[in-house]
Amino acid sequence: MPAPSPSTDTPTPATTTVVAHHRYGPPEVLVAERAPMPVAGADEVVLAVEAVAVSRAEAAFRAARPAVARLATGLLRPRRPVLGGDVGGRVLAVGAGVTHLRPGDRVLAQTGIAMGGYARHLRAPATAVLPVPDGVPTPEAVALAEGGSTALPFVRDHARVRPGTRLLVNGASGAVGAAAVQLAAHLGAEVTGVCSTDHVELVRSLGAASVVDRTRTPLEALAGPYDVVLNAVGTSSFRRCRHLLAPGGSYLTTVPGAGILVRTALRPVLRGPLLRGPLGGRTAAIAFTGLRPAADRLADVRHLLDLAAAGAVRGVVDRTWPLEEAAAAHAYVDTGRKAGTVLLLP
Repeated sequence: MPAPSPSTDTPTPATTTVVAHHRYGPPEVLVAERAPMPVAGADEVVLAVEAVAVSRAEAAFRAARPAVARLATGLLRPRRPVLGGDVGGRVLAVGAGVTHLRPGDRVLAQTGIAMGGYARHLRAPATAVLPVPDGVPTPEAVALAEGGSTALPFVRDHARVRPGTRLLVNGASGAVGAAAVQLAAHLGAEVTGVCSTDHVELVRSLGAASVVDRTRTPLEALAGPYDVVLNAVGTSSFRRCRHLLAPGGSYLTTVPGAGILVRTALRPVLRGPLLRGPLGGRTAAIAFTGLRPAADRLADVRHLLDLAAAGAVRGVVDRTWPLEEAAAAHAYVDTGRKAGTVLLLP
C-alpha cells in the first residue's frame, strides 16, 4: 500500500541537517551542520532521505586522493562540500512541471557529480529520480544502485558476458564486485570470485561458481584461462593478470592509472594483426561509467531495480551509521574491508 501524502497542514521546517566537508583530509573533516531547507523548482523534487551510500569514490573525494581528483572536486577546497550521489527516500514535494512523481512515493535518486545526498532532505532534478519497486527495500535499492550502475556496463557492454563466458572478478565482495558477480551469473557466465577469507561465503551466495581466498592463493598462483578478468578494486594490474587470460581475452578495471589509460588508447592497435600474434590478442582497458549520459545511467538503474524485484539480484549492505556519524562510516570505508555498500541512515 503506498504511503499517504504528507499533510498540507504540516509546516515545512526552515532548515535541515547536512554533513559537509570544507577542507580535504581524514574522515574527521566531515561535520554535521544546519542548512536551508531545499525548495523544489519547477522540474525538481525534494526528498526526505532514508538511505545514502558511502562509496570508495566519495572517500577519495574527501581526502583528495589521488591529488588529480582535485581537478573534479576543487583545487584548493571542496567545490561540493556535501557528498552523496546514490540516495533513497520518499518524495516530500514536487515542482509544478513534475508529473511522474507525487509526495509519498518511495524513490531512488542518482545525483552524480552534483552530490548532496549526505542530508536529511535533498533537492534533485526529477529526471534523476525513479520509483523503487514494491518488494525492494530502500537500503538494498541504494546499495544495488551504488555498485550495480558501474558493474552493469562493465559486464554487459565491455566484457560482453554471455552464457559460457569465463569471468574472474577480483574484489568480488565490494559494491561493484558483488553486483558484477550477480549480473554475470544471471547472464550465464562461469564466475570465479576473488575476495578475502571473511567474505568467501558471501561471494558464493551471490552466484560465483568458485571462490578464491586471496589471503591463501595470490592471483599469480591461479592458472585460468579466463575470457575476462574484471578488477573491481585497486589490488591488481594487467601485468599480474595477463597469464590468466585466454587468447583474445580482456582485462578490465575500474581503477584509473597511467598504464591502463595508455593500454585503453592502444587497445584497437593491440587487437590488430601486427601484435595479435605475439600478445595473443590479450588487451586491457578502463571504462569511466560515471561519465555516461545521465539518462543512460538512470535506465541502467531502472533495469537493476527490475532485476531485484524479480529476485535475480540484490543489494548487499555491509554496515549502517546515522547521518551524524558519517566520519565513522568513512573511516570504515578507508580500511578497505567493507563488503557491499556502507550506508548512512538519516
